[in-house]
This record gives sequence, structure tokens and C-alpha cells, in this order.
Amino acid sequence: MGEAERIWPDPLDGDEMTVQTRFLDFLRATAVRKVTGLTRERAAAAPLPSSPRTTALGVLKHLTAVERWWLVIEAGGSGEPSLWPGSPDPSWDLPPEDDVAGVVAAYRAEWDRAAAALAGLTPEDRTRRSGEFTVRWVLAHVVQETARHVGHLDALRELADGSVGE
Repeated sequence: MGEAERIWPDPLDGDEMTVQTRFLDFLRATAVRKVTGLTRERAAAAPLPSSPRTTALGVLKHLTAVERWWLVIEAGGSGEPSLWPGSPDPSWDLPPEDDVAGVVAAYRAEWDRAAAALAGLTPEDRTRRSGEFTVRWVLAHVVQETARHVGHLDALRELADGSVGE
């Protein structure tokens, strides 16, 4: 399960879709890096008393569900099922069979679904499911949500084993 390659987007290269998706790729790779090398026990630990469902694996599962909903279903119009039906959001839940390799593999598989869903779309296009959003808005939303959760992963990793940095 090697780490995903982190490439900082070139500030002078690419149109809007390219820049947004490259930033998303960088953040995705950072998220994967934050769980790489953790045991299942440490990756499933919930060290924040005020957030008992917040675990490193739960964050990745949630980000997988975010990409499924916003990029694959909303933007791309796919009929695939949502990964967070119900409330409270079950994407954070960790059944015993969830391990680091499996959760990372599911997250990476969602990247391919998202790329296929976005193929041929432009930032100005309306989303294919509801038409209530532009693709620009959806991408910006997913980038900001991923960045926010990478910050959570920074803290969770430091609490798990003392590792800091990108």
C-alpha cells in the first residue's frame, strides 16, 4: 500500500479544472500519508474526548463518502449509492474489518470514479444530478473539506505516534 505521490501544483500551469484537481490530488496524497504506517489500533483510536467518532480511518472513510457524493453522484450524475445514507453520518463508523490497507484502497478507488465522473465537465457546467451547483463550486467544496480533514489527520497522527509534518 505505498504512499500516494504528492506533487505541489505548478503555479503557472493549467486551466482552472487542472489546478483544482491537482490541489485535490495533493491533499488526497497527504491524507493517505497521514495514515501510512499506522497500525489498525492506532488508526482506529479516537483520542479527542469531544469527538469520539473522529479517528484517522474514519476521516479517510468520510473523505471517500464526500468524493462519492459530491464528485461522482452530484457533479457526475452517477447512480451509484451514497456512502452516507442516514443520520448521524455513518461514513465515520469503523466495523472490525476496516483496516488501513482496505480503507486507503477504497479511498483511492473513489479517486478513479471521481476522475471518470468529472471527465468532459467544465467549471461553468451545472452538476448532472441536481443542477443546483456548478462544477466549480463542487470542486472548491471538496478541496476545502479535504484540506480541513487533512488538518484533523495532522493532529490525529501526532497523537497516535508523535509524527508531525506533511
